[in-house]
Amino acid sequence: MTRLDTDGAAGRSPETEGPVACDGPRSLLLEAREVPLGGVRAMSVHRSLPQRALPMVGAWCFLDRFGPQETKMRVEPHPHIGLQTVTWPFVGDVRHRDAVGSDVVVRRGALNLMTSGAGISHSEYSVGDDPVPLDALQLWVALPESRRHGAPAFEQHAELPIVALEALGAGAGGEATVVMGELAGVSSPATVHTPIVGAEVRIPAGSTVRIPLRPDWEHAVVGCFGEARVASEPTGSVVLDSTHLLYLGTSRDGVDVSSDTDATVFLLGGEPFEADIVMWWNFVGRTHDEIVDARDDWEAAAARFGHVVDHADERIPAPPLPGVRLTPRRRPDRPRG
Repeated sequence: MTRLDTDGAAGRSPETEGPVACDGPRSLLLEAREVPLGGVRAMSVHRSLPQRALPMVGAWCFLDRFGPQETKMRVEPHPHIGLQTVTWPFVGDVRHRDAVGSDVVVRRGALNLMTSGAGISHSEYSVGDDPVPLDALQLWVALPESRRHGAPAFEQHAELPIVALEALGAGAGGEATVVMGELAGVSSPATVHTPIVGAEVRIPAGSTVRIPLRPDWEHAVVGCFGEARVASEPTGSVVLDSTHLLYLGTSRDGVDVSSDTDATVFLLGGEPFEADIVMWWNFVGRTHDEIVDARDDWEAAAARFGHVVDHADERIPAPPLPGVRLTPRRRPDRPRG
């Protein structure tokens, strides 16, 4: 999905907190902000990543939730570079078409993963001509140097592994669907290029479950449905709802999550990313000039982005660049090169 807010030199959120280091356990609760989609607020979209205080979690650099709502989605062809789009639906069907020839319906339970490499374009339409219920997570994974200049690709996975989660106390155990990467030694079939995890975690009513974590990775938990209480030492527990993300930092081998009613959260994590990124509009790069080149190529209909199957000339034009140089999203724990 296209991101159409361009606030700040690098499309950053207006949060005033400084960025956090990822060395050691943390407890940082961040509220998602409402953003426009398609230039107008025609859809309800809330963004948890990036924020000024938290530009990335591992290689995860972007997280939107569109919905829950009843709407007619029409996102015309638009470009991406340097990233993977991860679409995880909750409700509703969306037709995805792209420049590598994919034409599929995105629906609940299936992961849709598009790898841009050096360039790709795609469109997203809700199925049918009338407004329909829609609710989904849209995430981006920054590609490492070894893959970001390569060919585009698309894959869909309807069969994903499920990990049983240990119950603490008398309640029932929970479970996690491993959407991306690896959790508790169980791996998703989806192609990844950096060590990460993305998993939907379900906590039964009246239960406390332990989610295993890798101490050398950083993690965050995003609320999806219901209210979950996350034990986030050293500051105590935090109540997490569908409008918040809780950053946990590193150096944890697990986190305990409980709920009085059924709750669902999404776990993000991964090895701290290899580089600082420059992120603007739908592009993830390393320098200002690289972003400028990508924008110019899109406006010139360059071959690097291809042509979306079954579309004519309709496309989303690139917004104007800001009047300053785009700067990397630098984390304070990364040495300056």
